[in-house]
Amino acid sequence: MELLKAVNLSFSYQNKYQTVHAVKQVNCSFELGRTYAIVGKSGSGKTTFLSLLAGLELPTGGDVFFEGRSTREMDCDAYRRDHAAVIYQSYNLFPMLTAIENVIYPLKLKKVPKAEAMERARTQLTAVGIKEEEFARFPLQLSGGQQQRVAIARALAAGNQIILADEPTGNLDIGSGEQVVDILMRLAHEDGCAVIIVTHDLDIASQMDEVFTMRDGVLLHDE
Repeated sequence: MELLKAVNLSFSYQNKYQTVHAVKQVNCSFELGRTYAIVGKSGSGKTTFLSLLAGLELPTGGDVFFEGRSTREMDCDAYRRDHAAVIYQSYNLFPMLTAIENVIYPLKLKKVPKAEAMERARTQLTAVGIKEEEFARFPLQLSGGQQQRVAIARALAAGNQIILADEPTGNLDIGSGEQVVDILMRLAHEDGCAVIIVTHDLDIASQMDEVFTMRDGVLLHDE
């Protein structure tokens, strides 16, 4: 099922010296139950494209459609809260909240009852390999791999259908990175999410169902 679609998608901005055309006339679509990799050199437009898919930026040309509705017409904060979770290389956990409090936080925003939110958070932390004795630890008391798994658990607990991951293994050692990739692949193939990963790692990209290459703002579908 086609869930997310870019149609003639473009994004330009003005820096001190010139107009930068970061994304140029991109057309592609993403389905539930599949994994996607977006590869390319630094500055090719990968992260900007991911930001457009997440509604963090609005296009200067074309559209991103979620279930047939343009992000231009949406409350993009609600879109990310309810449908599209972004997982960052730097984890983006709240440093003064424990692991389980980080996972519960978006559920509070959705007004999920406290007992249900706690149960969902415990279930998802366990699912990504966080031990119960680690639930009450603060992010800086966890390894990089553990922090990234907490970030994934937060997305899972919120029930998001779209997982957008920007270099999710960039700060991790090889073993932790492989565990995170395994979790993301399970999210698509077992839980039916659409998982879209921006990565420099061609080994990770080769494991995805589909691979796109970004080159000077143009998205190419690898055959």
